[in-house]
Amino acid sequence: MNAVTTTVTTVRRHRLLTLGAAWLATRALMLWLLAHSAAPMLGRGSVAREVSHLYHHWYGVLAQGAFPAHDPLWQYPPGAGPVLLSPALLPGLTYFQAFVALTLAADAAIALALARAGTRPGHTLLGAALWTGGLPLLLHMPLVRYDVQVTAFAVVSLLTLSRSPRAYGALAALGALVKVWPALVLLGAPRARATRSAWTWAAATGTATLTLLATLFADPLAFLKQQGGRGVQIESLGGTALALATHAGWPGLVRYRYGSLEFTGPHVRTVAHLMLGLTAAAFALLLLWRLRARRWTPATPCDAALSAVLLFTVTSRVISPQYMIWLLGTAAVCLTSRHTVQRPVAALIVLATALSAVAYPALYAEVRECTWTGCALMLARNGLLAAAAVLSFTRLWRSTAAAPPARPRPRHAPSDAPGATAAVPA
Repeated sequence: MNAVTTTVTTVRRHRLLTLGAAWLATRALMLWLLAHSAAPMLGRGSVAREVSHLYHHWYGVLAQGAFPAHDPLWQYPPGAGPVLLSPALLPGLTYFQAFVALTLAADAAIALALARAGTRPGHTLLGAALWTGGLPLLLHMPLVRYDVQVTAFAVVSLLTLSRSPRAYGALAALGALVKVWPALVLLGAPRARATRSAWTWAAATGTATLTLLATLFADPLAFLKQQGGRGVQIESLGGTALALATHAGWPGLVRYRYGSLEFTGPHVRTVAHLMLGLTAAAFALLLLWRLRARRWTPATPCDAALSAVLLFTVTSRVISPQYMIWLLGTAAVCLTSRHTVQRPVAALIVLATALSAVAYPALYAEVRECTWTGCALMLARNGLLAAAAVLSFTRLWRSTAAAPPARPRPRHAPSDAPGATAAVPA
């Protein structure tokens, strides 16, 4: 028995070392790509410009005690403020360098949390492997967006559920204050006491933090106005339909609005309202699942979180490349459990992630110009995401449906069984 235990420990240690080496190698490659894409000066490349210009500008405004209320590009909840101010914690570096360093730290924290969870009984290291190998598919873009930090809240929240529903709820609330979507991880909380505890702590943490931010900064809810004015981004599912429509004579144009490229022209508002309607329908489906679910496994909260994030991503008016970071992180948490039903869904997400990197930044001009190549690329990427969303919800529903009633065993032994006595008619 000791020999078996020693062998298992050795294999596990070897796998952890392999994962660690893979993380170091892939992140070094991502940094190399970032440095070379930003030549001749670090932070000047098109992908990195959002940090060196936009985030840095917002940093200056936030440092004065106010949110950038009059900037139409500011579309983020108030919790984003502390994240954008966090590079001040590393005074020896430039804003850009500190931001990238903190993003790498959040990335490492996610990988470590997934690896630690994967070593527990009934768990696997597949989640850590997916995160380690999946994130670099987006090239260097994850290092210059704050979505890795947001994903860290959601990942750690889900991983703490089995030990502390309170921490699960509090972390989900903090993530929601940074970028809304982590609130979706609360949907799959086990019923009864765990749900009450998680949701109570989420409400209390969210309220207290929002009150604190409203005290420290002016205009904390200014982002709502900018969000309400957003249209249909060219990379969304609705945008793909409009891009194809241009080849059928639709006269719409692509314009830079609210920080992304959006369609303008006839029927765009109709498409935007349709997407909002689909989001509402997705929410209704998830609520119906919650009411009808009868069986809970250790993986159900994670599976429900992935299904919810997928449905809201696919029906969104915007599907930026960094949204794939959310899906990779949530899928990775699912794969830490041997009970998950989302493995095929995770494979589709990885394929969609690879296509996202081809679309942006590699062939973004084709997507922007709505060429047949760009349309085919977005149709494939969004088709994979739509298929993943449908498959994810279907598998979630079936895995939690009530089990069929067991067939009752016969009270008496069959007449042909040894020792049985045949019934004699009276």
